Amino acid sequence: MSTSKKFIIVPIDFSEQSIIALKQSYNIARFSDSEILLLHVIDEDMLATLEYLFKDQPYEDPVKEQAKQRLDKLAREVEKETGLRLNTTVRKGKIYDEIVKLAEETGASFIIMGTHGAVGIKKKVMGSNAARVIKEANCPVITIKGKDHKSGCKKILLPLDLTKETKEKVVKAVELAQFFGSTIYVLSILETDDEFVINRLNRQMEQVRSYIINYNIDCVTEIIRGDDVPDSVLKYAEKIDADLIVIMTQQEINWVEMFIGFSAQEIINNSSIPVLSIRPTLRDLTPIVTY
Repeated sequence: MSTSKKFIIVPIDFSEQSIIALKQSYNIARFSDSEILLLHVIDEDMLATLEYLFKDQPYEDPVKEQAKQRLDKLAREVEKETGLRLNTTVRKGKIYDEIVKLAEETGASFIIMGTHGAVGIKKKVMGSNAARVIKEANCPVITIKGKDHKSGCKKILLPLDLTKETKEKVVKAVELAQFFGSTIYVLSILETDDEFVINRLNRQMEQVRSYIINYNIDCVTEIIRGDDVPDSVLKYAEKIDADLIVIMTQQEINWVEMFIGFSAQEIINNSSIPVLSIRPTLRDLTPIVTY
């Protein structure tokens, strides 16, 4: 497959949630000037079960062919409806592995995938496919959990721990806001009464606000008190009726390695609003403003 094109990968298991994610990919494809690449992964555990059931009878090729036909039919329908260009591919293996591999092979702009959210112990050990993809993919990942979504993106929520901000999350939010005509809501959760920290947060919040409005983007900033970061973020998102939450999955101060294991995963699992997860690159682990 040629990598001169830009692709958005949308994993399709033909569930309602994966089709909802596909519909949410249309505007992002236009924003990023990307083609949509539909991926169906035949899970290796399912193939092992089929091998046991069918024994010496052929089963793998018919399963692949049936999946490819369904993907191609879906692609044709979407192309007719939207005018966008779609591609299809079927792979076998571990679902999260194949999604990440395809993203690397194509240099994907985004991965957009439906998720039902993990429950029980999966929330702690990142057992879901979405969580593994978010942890391992180099490109931004948008997870779609809720059923009802708008076609645009007028309100972007940017939760920040401003004591150590990274550039990439703010830059990506600005790019999206420019395309969609969005307002960016910058939120920080205050977990201390330390006056020095509070003053520093206020200064840095204003610097991030100045950075955003320099691009002629409307920006609302707020610092609120809260002991539970994920819960505070989600309640605020509901309060402002946000269309997208943008999070960084690593390197946030205080959250550090645990952020992907707890805070980010809690937001992803429990948000009915689409969540854009960005994995920072080394070159982006620097403040927007140096001191």
